[in-house]
Amino acid sequence: MRHSMSKPEEGAGVSSTQPASRARKPFLAALAGERQARPPIWLMRQAGRYLPEYREIRCRAATFLEFCYTPAFAVEATLQPIRRFGFDAAILFSDILVIPDALGQTVAFETGEGPRLEPIADAGSLGRLAEEPDWNRLAPVFETLDRLKSALPGDVALIGFCGAPWTVASYMIAGRGAPEQAPARLFAYRQPKLFAALIERLVDASAAYLVRQLAAGAEAVQIFDSWAGLLPPSEFERWCVAPIADLVAKVRAKRPDARIIAFPRGAATQLGKFEHMPGVAAIGLDTSIEPRAAIEALPGPVALQGNLDPLALVAGDAALDRGVDRVLEGFGTRAHIFNLGHGVLPETPVEHVERLVARVRER
Repeated sequence: MRHSMSKPEEGAGVSSTQPASRARKPFLAALAGERQARPPIWLMRQAGRYLPEYREIRCRAATFLEFCYTPAFAVEATLQPIRRFGFDAAILFSDILVIPDALGQTVAFETGEGPRLEPIADAGSLGRLAEEPDWNRLAPVFETLDRLKSALPGDVALIGFCGAPWTVASYMIAGRGAPEQAPARLFAYRQPKLFAALIERLVDASAAYLVRQLAAGAEAVQIFDSWAGLLPPSEFERWCVAPIADLVAKVRAKRPDARIIAFPRGAATQLGKFEHMPGVAAIGLDTSIEPRAAIEALPGPVALQGNLDPLALVAGDAALDRGVDRVLEGFGTRAHIFNLGHGVLPETPVEHVERLVARVRER
């Protein structure tokens, strides 16, 4: 996601010989249900620490949030994997926790330790959150998307995103990533009305955020529910499926043509609950499910995205080749977007990503 990188500049893009308005975008065709002999490819966390050019610019910002909120850096980070690998889609460089930040919760990122937030423990701390995000705080995100519209090649799609209400709430309550997300699960059991109020706040905020991303230039958006698989079946329906359905409906009410991908990581046997969710164009799949099982659980026209093991990408060589072939053969009958089952790991060798892209495009 090359050789040494130049200083990021406003509008510094990837050259393209075809106007964006006339270019065919394989990623968008897949979202429209078109099965392609060679599936489009992009990778979750395709911009990040495994890239030397990313590490070079990351150190120029004092904090991770400052990096995300500086359009010149965010644009450059988004473009780096497109320059290096030629992926079919670019995903906005940002973070799911900009929503709690914009709602007034204290958010910081500790080097090597991940996010740290001021935990929500009771009605008082929930009451201190704003009713809606500070859109001025998020303005740099929309500026980044606007710049990317003209910076990307004509055949590369632009993806925006947000965190799903359950996943974002789990960080807001625990104040950090926690084993089994136990603090949020206990909060939901002990104070279900208060937890429901937080989820509702996040549904509204996230829907408005995605609508603004689409207006700023995103051609599709993904909803990341990274911790969905930690919920037992009864709670999965209540805190994963229903809020995502509500969020999708609110986005589509404002943007009827919105292309939306839902990624309920770890859904496994619960995956079929997304089969008839109106407005979802694709379902992202993690590594816990075989392609055939995913097709059986989701037999309708929705596109499927995934699901190579990120560790196979780290391993490389024959293990990577086998993994790529398994995915390509398994989803051969469906509209499919090649991706990982989760994000690129920091220790991933760049040459393994090059090998992955080449093998997918050999078809």
